[in-house]
Amino acid sequence: MDEMVLTVTENDSGSRLDKWIAEQTDTLTRTAVQNIIESGGVLVNEKTAAKNYKLRVGDTVEINIPKPVELNTEPENIPLDIVYEDSSLLVVNKPKGMVVHPAPGNYSGTMVNALLYHCGDSLSGINGVIRPGIVHRIDKNTSGLLIVAKTDAAHNFLAEQIKVHSFTREYELVAQGRFSQTEGTVDAPVGRNPNDRKKMCVIYKNSKNAVTHYKVLEQFDKYAYLKCRLETGRTHQIRVHMAYIGHPVLGDDVYGKAFKGIEGQCLHARKIGFIHPDTGKYMEFDSELPDYFKEILRKVR
Repeated sequence: MDEMVLTVTENDSGSRLDKWIAEQTDTLTRTAVQNIIESGGVLVNEKTAAKNYKLRVGDTVEINIPKPVELNTEPENIPLDIVYEDSSLLVVNKPKGMVVHPAPGNYSGTMVNALLYHCGDSLSGINGVIRPGIVHRIDKNTSGLLIVAKTDAAHNFLAEQIKVHSFTREYELVAQGRFSQTEGTVDAPVGRNPNDRKKMCVIYKNSKNAVTHYKVLEQFDKYAYLKCRLETGRTHQIRVHMAYIGHPVLGDDVYGKAFKGIEGQCLHARKIGFIHPDTGKYMEFDSELPDYFKEILRKVR
């Protein structure tokens, strides 16, 4: 692990911590710096600080940079359910249980391994060697549609749509409990849980705005079948928002409780829509509910 100790000068006073560190090192992206901060690897005056901390003259900033981990992401001949493909992008229907990109504990068998086999070198490189082509992601135990960019130009074009909320993402899920209102909006910021950094939560400090619109499609005795439309796309957003309003996603053992017969949450990315980076035309794709989801609906009915 490499260590850097820097002192804040008058010229840097008022700068945001993560942005300033990225500028000082030249070798770390802002995202990489944020990850180091969130893991406790940055101390300001010998104390941990938030990534948006505003620097003061004389602050001592200690940065512990972890040694890079050499990962060799190999192509793997894993079947992909490709809904659409052209020279700029592809839309893939991800099965439940598949990890999108390599991470600790999941260095093979991921969608990225499958994409490298299918696309070869034809994937955008903006997110690096671990996440080539990945514009957005869905959780391991969430099934459904995912868009993958083949070129950097397509990646940037699609990412901008996500940023300005013009990207259509609709999910279907089974939630616990009966809803008093058949339609609603959850507008509550989401950030890291200060008591458990692996979890997200609704929190008003060090968070990002998050908006989820929901509609009850079918109501049961103890459960409800819903459609959710994301206005923003925060980590675990639907799962966190549903738990926040007292209706955790069925089977979500992180924000709710496990459900016999399925592993993880009953959540499916049903619809995705975007403006194509080459044609400028809006495209929309729909994914049929997978068998596990249909079986859950049969059981709760």
